[in-house]
Amino acid sequence: MGTIMDSGSYLRESWNQLDMFIVATSVLDMALTNVELPVIKILRLLRTLRPLRVISHNVAMKLIVASLFESVGAILNVIIVVLAVWLMFAIFAINIFAGKFFYCSIQPFTFRTKY
Repeated sequence: MGTIMDSGSYLRESWNQLDMFIVATSVLDMALTNVELPVIKILRLLRTLRPLRVISHNVAMKLIVASLFESVGAILNVIIVVLAVWLMFAIFAINIFAGKFFYCSIQPFTFRTKY
């Protein structure tokens, strides 16, 4: 089927592109094990993407992850609405309680020692 050019090739699917990226960074990390550069540490951080390779082989997991990614936009809309309501109540509370907590009406506790 080919690697890149054909219509049904391996790298035409996004999960296979992710799989290829993970394998390429792992190979590059193994090739540069003796080199101590800060950039190489980023490659080592990409090892955390290895469990995503399991998802690319399981159809049900692909469906779940794809639906999670599609729902991010809707979740962001809900978060914006919640933050707007929270802001309105915060402004309302500041107007209601403005200056009410300016002083403390309770006498502080003092220690008295008997001689």
